[in-house]
Amino acid sequence: MWHWLHFLDHPAQAELGDDGHPAAGHFLPPIPDRRRMFAGGRLEISEPLRVGDEIVRRSALVDVAPKQGRSGDMLFTTVRHEFLRGGVPVVVEEQDIVYRSQPVGKQRGGPVAQAPVATEPEPAAPGAWRARLDPDPAMLFRFSALTYNTHRIHYDQPYVTGVEGYPGLVVHGPLLALLLLELPRRHAPDRPVTAFSFRLSRPAFAGTPVVADAVAGEGSELGLAAGVPGQPPSITGVVRLAPPVRG
Repeated sequence: MWHWLHFLDHPAQAELGDDGHPAAGHFLPPIPDRRRMFAGGRLEISEPLRVGDEIVRRSALVDVAPKQGRSGDMLFTTVRHEFLRGGVPVVVEEQDIVYRSQPVGKQRGGPVAQAPVATEPEPAAPGAWRARLDPDPAMLFRFSALTYNTHRIHYDQPYVTGVEGYPGLVVHGPLLALLLLELPRRHAPDRPVTAFSFRLSRPAFAGTPVVADAVAGEGSELGLAAGVPGQPPSITGVVRLAPPVRG
């Protein structure tokens, strides 16, 4: 997923909306007081991207679906990115983004979210795959900078609590996805990832640890989950691993 640090848009300051995201642009729905949430994604890798490659990204809006949620009307969109080398797609990624309408200064629909209270996780079994993230404001700011993400929920405490109704700074969905991928990277470095899918189900907040564990899987696929200890997962995913690479 290192390609998330590249192929970035660099909008001018004057082009940003109230939430920090661009006020207009490709694939943005024309709804008033638009709020954005990253919901999940899928990745297929036929050949790895290599340092020195010349890569072209081709993007398209492939799905739009209106839905009703606890916070009101929502619009689910799916954007597909194809990464081409020599005109041939070598990596294909889909991102699911949710938009909802929320006027400035108005809380989200439903009760104000409460930050989960973490408990220490049970010790991992011998040989189990586990990774831990302790997000703090500095980490979220640095990740926002690396990905050129100006969404204010990740670094602006008065905004995230007073406008969007969260109890604290929200951990980036892509950062949680990368935490899941730390498990195969650390514990199976000789088995390349050929596919990865994930779904975000609840926010995690700065100041609260997030623990990722491997869960049940079949064959070359392995289930992954991460969240605050003692709470339901914030993200779940499935990774497909290639056979071990022999040196």
